[in-house]
Amino acid sequence: MAPPAEITIPSTSLHTPTDNSKPYTQYNITLRLPLRTYVVQKRYSEFSTLHATLSSTIGTPPPAPLPAKTWFKSTLKSPELTEDRRRGLEAYMRAIAESPDRRWRDTPAWRTFLNLPGLNSASNSAANVSGYGIPNRDAANTAAAQDPGTWLDLHGEMKRDFQEARRCLARRDAATENAVAIEAGSSAKKALVKAGGLLSCLRIGLEAMESAKRLGQGEIRRRKDLLAAARVDREDLEKLSSTISATARVLNQSNGGSSGAPSAASKAALVGSAASKARGRRVLGAPLPETEQTRELDNEGVAMLQRQLMEDQDQDVEALAKIIRRQREMAEAINREVEEQTEMLDHVHAQTDVVAGKVGVAKKRVKKIS
Repeated sequence: MAPPAEITIPSTSLHTPTDNSKPYTQYNITLRLPLRTYVVQKRYSEFSTLHATLSSTIGTPPPAPLPAKTWFKSTLKSPELTEDRRRGLEAYMRAIAESPDRRWRDTPAWRTFLNLPGLNSASNSAANVSGYGIPNRDAANTAAAQDPGTWLDLHGEMKRDFQEARRCLARRDAATENAVAIEAGSSAKKALVKAGGLLSCLRIGLEAMESAKRLGQGEIRRRKDLLAAARVDREDLEKLSSTISATARVLNQSNGGSSGAPSAASKAALVGSAASKARGRRVLGAPLPETEQTRELDNEGVAMLQRQLMEDQDQDVEALAKIIRRQREMAEAINREVEEQTEMLDHVHAQTDVVAGKVGVAKKRVKKIS
């Protein structure tokens, strides 16, 4: 039987729905399992529903009370209430998770609330715990990355994704069948897309911790170096993933393109004369051509890759903006220096006129004396 999950609620976040409805507070529940760590975001009403379901299912309320609902205060306007409720909800969840009585945490309501696999599911093993889906994964990981301890757990998960990508690429290069090579290459790209999403979440979380001064400058620099090394690893693996292995090329040539991905000649033969007629003409709404990065990804993978590329572009724009701001500061400093020098020259010029007048008066007096 798998050991119980370690549950904490280290932070909260404000969520604004896309339908312009009233914003609300989300509590970031961090679960540490034997092989990974992830975050589930829940609002207070979902905790209340869970409490009612557990009480009605078991017939006895959980070992710890649920923090009471307040009618005259809101967590949106009261940081003290938010912090008190966070501590209370964390104590409530940990009391259920650590209680010797397993009745509450063995219920489907509890496992569904935390996105845990069912007790009778084959994915209940620790080896497959990363296989089930987590709603709003990117937002949850971003919130989790703002906690110093969870940040390291997510960094470890990102390194495991890199290792998985390396194993898939090695399996692709050693494959003796074209279909196996294509499947391994697709798995490698999916692992890289997931690692790229985690890398972006870690960068945002580190910036938040740096602005909130939750870590010392030495630790901030160390973690920035970790992210820089991870960025280099991702770029190297993406280059390897975009290349076609020599074995796959030989297999494709030996099979005459009959298995695996269709060749460019096969595609041209399938399209026929329609492509030649459309060549040179502008086609509105035509799909964009596939690239080496998107050819083996599904729709979700392409969407994650697009978000990752947009985040990389945002980072480049931010770096360029910092350079431009620095250049502007230098230009303003030079302008102030020139103005100060001009004022000093004007003052010297004025004093020169005064001295010249005094010298003239002195010469006249000398002439009178002589």
